[in-house]
Amino acid sequence: MGIDLEDLKERAAAEIKSCVSLSSLEELRVRYAGKKSVLSAALRGMKDIPESERPAYGKKVNEIRDFLTAAIGEKERELKSSGKEERLKSEAADLTLPGKKKPVGALHPITRTYYEIRDIFVSMGFDVKDGPEVELDKYNFEMLNIPKDHPARDMQDTFYISEKVLLRTHTSPVQIRTMLREKPPIRMICPGRVYRSDDPDATHSPVFHQIEGLVVAEGISFAHLKSTLDLFLKELYGEETKTKFRPGHFPFTEPSAEVDATCAKCGGKGCGVCKGTGMIEVLGCGMVHPQVLRVCGIDPQIYSGFAFGMGLDRVTSIKYGITDIRLFFENDVRFLTQFR
Repeated sequence: MGIDLEDLKERAAAEIKSCVSLSSLEELRVRYAGKKSVLSAALRGMKDIPESERPAYGKKVNEIRDFLTAAIGEKERELKSSGKEERLKSEAADLTLPGKKKPVGALHPITRTYYEIRDIFVSMGFDVKDGPEVELDKYNFEMLNIPKDHPARDMQDTFYISEKVLLRTHTSPVQIRTMLREKPPIRMICPGRVYRSDDPDATHSPVFHQIEGLVVAEGISFAHLKSTLDLFLKELYGEETKTKFRPGHFPFTEPSAEVDATCAKCGGKGCGVCKGTGMIEVLGCGMVHPQVLRVCGIDPQIYSGFAFGMGLDRVTSIKYGITDIRLFFENDVRFLTQFR
């Protein structure tokens, strides 16, 4: 007795119709239309059917196989289509939403401070000059009124490459080169890296940054120097900043002065940065020594000038309340990202 083919067809069609996944549909295909399927078993069982009924039975089995194969194919296309639609819905993007911002870097605090200082002086009519970091002894010392036997050379702790070549210990050689190249009036600043043989600690580094300035023209006096630096420090640290000029000594200026300014950290109230004084030393300055003008080919009887210089690392430390300059050179992202 053969299998009830009509019942098989109805059950298989119902299961195919209710199928919800491609994996379960594949199981139905194997069960009903595969090599070891129910229909294949039905064909193998034809020997139990009377010979006269076999042709019709075989034809019926093949018709059901074709029907189920077509139904499975139709259902497969339906499931793939709905799956694609669901995937598109889940992956849909709202084009009206703003895009994701990628993180960007930030300027180093020393660079930020330099740009601020540069813009202040440029607004006052100063030019920005540059010079070599590998310098001649002639420009770094001798023409700045520091001969070979001068004690100031011992204070510099210089990196010598040869007897006449060294790593510059300050940016003052740029001032010499400018005065040799240009005629007065001169108004310039010269920023850059400088080098001294210091052991690194919280306040010293063998590599650091300076920014110096020079003005040379007829009739320049100490009053011009004082008013220029007073205006600069107010622009840098705030309008309430007060300045104090103390006598100092530099071989290339006479008279010379050290300049204190209101502590930017505490506003003059006294703190650890200014050691409770409310004032902090920020730069050195003075009138250009007549001998320096003379060796540069400028007549000190006609022209006079003033010069000033500051440690850019120190100014930055004061501005942001940083107590260890080694942080500027370690490139720790946790430190640098505070200055976005």
